[in-house]
Amino acid sequence: MDRTPLAPILRRATSSLVDAGVASPRTDAELLAAHVLGIGRGRLALVDTVRADEAGRLDELIARRAQRVPLQHLIGSAAFRHLELAVGPGVFIPRPETELLAGWGIEHTAPGATVVDLCSGSGAIACAVADETLAGRVIAVERSPEALVWLRRNAGDAVEVIEADVTDPALLRELDGAVDVLLCNPPYVPDGTRVPAEVIVHDPLEAVFGGGDGLAVIRPVIALAARLLGTGGALGLEHDDTQGSAVPGLLRADGRFTDVTEHRDLTGRPRFATARRR
Repeated sequence: MDRTPLAPILRRATSSLVDAGVASPRTDAELLAAHVLGIGRGRLALVDTVRADEAGRLDELIARRAQRVPLQHLIGSAAFRHLELAVGPGVFIPRPETELLAGWGIEHTAPGATVVDLCSGSGAIACAVADETLAGRVIAVERSPEALVWLRRNAGDAVEVIEADVTDPALLRELDGAVDVLLCNPPYVPDGTRVPAEVIVHDPLEAVFGGGDGLAVIRPVIALAARLLGTGGALGLEHDDTQGSAVPGLLRADGRFTDVTEHRDLTGRPRFATARRR
């Protein structure tokens, strides 16, 4: 069977993705090659040649990535902390910066704790908490029927999935004052903000944009958190990098939270706020 050297294929693929404006062209080309070959990216250095059908499949995937189809849609999964989450059309692709919020939540989850993840999407935060802690109960709340397909697939038996709108004033009434940790990565991008092509075409816009100031969902989430959290309960809330003052300000103005703290991501930008229930 004819075989083709892999190195020039990767060079052409990288060049194609550079021309298309993809942010990480070499990385994406290598990840797609590893996906086609069924190996880890680190093992590509051991591969000299590929079959003609493998080269053809890689060319197809590179062409789709050049059209700005998200890498995760092409591969069918997204890495998040220690997990590989199933993702695809209809669900927001978890971002690396959200791992920081999940990590904070994991650090504050004691054995037996009740944890709620609002606007759960693919279930990234909830599944990470269930995977890395001894929480007694992890609940993921999501309203989108399309996202729920992926959430239920990722949740398995480890996470309870609830189909509901986080702005519903009656949501989880049975847990009033009984939640230990509440985490949320809501839609928070202010309307009209320019976003990458992958986002505007392939991410569900209701999971991205949060009204004129980006706080349309954050405000009711703060009120809900105040109702659900028990005394000393921990709240972690991701936000836009333009909201580093606004979100902590909302938490302080509510009056039911203490220890309000702003956290930055690895680039130094404001990324999430945390607080304790008084």
